[in-house]
Amino acid sequence: MINLFNLFRPARDYSPDDEPLPILNDTVFKAMLASDTEDSREALRSLLCACTGREITEVKVVNSELLPAHMDAKFPRLDVHVTFNDGEAAALEMQIGKSDDDLKDRAAYYASALYSGQSRRGMKYKRIKRVYQIFFLNCVLFPESEKLPRRYGYREEKEHDLLTEAVEIIYYELPKLEKRVEEYFAGKAGTENLSMDEKWCIFMKYRHEKRVEPLIKELCREEEGIMHAEKSVVKISRSYIRFARELATIKCNMESEAKERQLIEEGRAEGQTEGKRENTLQIARNLLAEGSTPDFVQKITGLSIEEIEKLQG
Repeated sequence: MINLFNLFRPARDYSPDDEPLPILNDTVFKAMLASDTEDSREALRSLLCACTGREITEVKVVNSELLPAHMDAKFPRLDVHVTFNDGEAAALEMQIGKSDDDLKDRAAYYASALYSGQSRRGMKYKRIKRVYQIFFLNCVLFPESEKLPRRYGYREEKEHDLLTEAVEIIYYELPKLEKRVEEYFAGKAGTENLSMDEKWCIFMKYRHEKRVEPLIKELCREEEGIMHAEKSVVKISRSYIRFARELATIKCNMESEAKERQLIEEGRAEGQTEGKRENTLQIARNLLAEGSTPDFVQKITGLSIEEIEKLQG
């Protein structure tokens, strides 16, 4: 694993106002938990203990890209993917806000990919290890309830008995912690009233906010895991964040260009045989229906602009 901190200077060198980096930024979130440092490893272990309610002694960060079930399947790319406790696995995701995708379906898909990805030909099902899909959301997904966290598994419809402990999906809706923060500053409740996972969530949600700084400092003093997380975040370079964002953009553009070249090659090969002309015309119709321009359709299929315009008519 690349040691990010040997490549970039500390964050304060790039922040004239010395403003704390927000952990809600998924790049900061990943670097905090998945860097090759002792602070990062201890922070990750502590956070997993808090979320799962289990004792975890050692955690290993693994490839964040899960293999799809087949060539045309979606290709899940996780924020942080780890294994622990003799092969059990977890995926931790930071979601800064609601997306145009369904976060419930997405969590179910990620969890199933984590679970099925362990299987090998001839392997007995009882040997497949438990998996956790953990979402930290800077939005409210379940407004009808104040419960934090929300845990989901496979249960019977009416009697609610648990079918298996093999898969657990956990949601932390971070805005629901605002009441806890208000109670703390109003003197109504101290940190002793917070559960371990609530402390972690407050740290991640409010670490960059000046008004919550006294509470963040107290959490760092009280909890060793959060203290390690704070040390890990302080070392993260702002130039690394810019670099990661730019790299992601470049990678996305490269994948799009590669897909376009593939489509062009496939379309031209399809159009070379006269007997497959109808297939070529159908490809053109489909592309036009999806909003492709005539020039792009021409590149893909090899048809003339006149032929394409006839299909549009």
